[in-house]
Amino acid sequence: MLVLSRQRDQSIMIGDNIEITIVDIRGDKVRLGINAPNTVPVHRKEVYQAIQRDRANGTAKPADAANGAPPPPAEPSTPANS
Repeated sequence: MLVLSRQRDQSIMIGDNIEITIVDIRGDKVRLGINAPNTVPVHRKEVYQAIQRDRANGTAKPADAANGAPPPPAEPSTPANS
């Protein structure tokens, strides 16, 4: 695990397109701002674990609905008598 020290308004880059900014520090709580492409799901760990449990139980919503991304386009229908 990489451990970094940052102050408020400082950022960390992950790859070329994910930026994590320290927005606020109050007592033992740190507020993070995460700027990532819509194709990268971002969840708090407890939410991610719940999604994984739901998937394992077969009760999960489609992944795109879970992360707020628009649903993929529907596949074109094929005529039955072609």
